[in-house]
Amino acid sequence: MIGLDSITIGLNPNLIDFGGLVLSWHGFLTFVAVVTSVFLVARWGSRDGINVDAIYSVAVWCIVGGVIGARVLHIVDFWGETYSHDPVRIIYVWQGGVTIYGAILGGFVGGALYITVRNSAWYLSYWGRYLRFLGEPKVAPLPSVGHLADIAAPAILLSQAIGRLGDIINGEHFASATSLPWGIIYSHPNSPGFGRPASHPAVAYELLMDLALLAVLWPLRKRIRPQGMFFALYLATYSVGRFFVSFLREEFNDYGGLNEAQIIALVVMGITIPLLAFKARLAKPGDEPPKSGTRSSRRRARRA
Repeated sequence: MIGLDSITIGLNPNLIDFGGLVLSWHGFLTFVAVVTSVFLVARWGSRDGINVDAIYSVAVWCIVGGVIGARVLHIVDFWGETYSHDPVRIIYVWQGGVTIYGAILGGFVGGALYITVRNSAWYLSYWGRYLRFLGEPKVAPLPSVGHLADIAAPAILLSQAIGRLGDIINGEHFASATSLPWGIIYSHPNSPGFGRPASHPAVAYELLMDLALLAVLWPLRKRIRPQGMFFALYLATYSVGRFFVSFLREEFNDYGGLNEAQIIALVVMGITIPLLAFKARLAKPGDEPPKSGTRSSRRRARRA
């Protein structure tokens, strides 16, 4: 319902709440976001000549890494307040407590480690020595880390936007009060934001930022060289936006006036912006790299 000076959200943040089964809108839309991302990366990757089964294999480890990263950064942020007094709550993942930065960076690390280790001489030797009963060790048709990361970047932005829809419904991310006509009030008693004054829809701002970045970066996805630089561009531009949007967020902890997300954003910018400045280049429109598995790409691989 839209009031004269605010927007009221009265939806129950729990999509399903029956007995011991609780499924929030945030949890459901996070699942939709992950499925959407994997589907799009598999679709776009196959057009670039990447083996679809290989993409699914990498996706499993991206999801594992993303879950671990999202949880670890949350625990670090709330260690002194919560987990140092009750460490067993670290494993209570069903009670929530994740960070988007942890999911992004953890997912990248998980997928990159799998691609790096899976075809390494050490892994193939270990498999041949101790796991031969499961079959002969074979080199998997995996893409490079940079190539797959570039393909994944637009899908991640879209998935972030989908996930933020759940945050808007749930009202679990508090923001500073505002008298602007689009300030949000949560009227459902199950919402964590119930009883708070009209506040900035900070997560909605981030959703719009994600979609705007997707629109701006999409035409450049085939033009940034070398591989991996488009993913770095995504990280850099998202971090700039997230740094400023986070000033509207009310966080329980701050570090010298900045919250955890802002500190991570500064670190990411400190790595990606110099990397882009010294390494990235813009190719001419239509000057696309050869698809994975094509004859020219195989010749390049043999020369390398």
